[in-house]
Amino acid sequence: MEAMNVPFERISINPSICHGQASVKGTRIPVHQIVRMLANGDTVEELLAEYPSLSREDIMACLDYR
Repeated sequence: MEAMNVPFERISINPSICHGQASVKGTRIPVHQIVRMLANGDTVEELLAEYPSLSREDIMACLDYR
């Protein structure tokens, strides 16, 4: 299946990854997971430490996307 074009460089939607949910491009980390973790009090620094494949720009893109 083909990925959908999303107007965000760092976000992708692919039916075969994360059940088609928006995720950080090149990972299997759903956007909603990052947003929820931030909403629950995690800091950007904590997320960067927990998910080494993420960049600060990826996290900001998740917030912009939502």
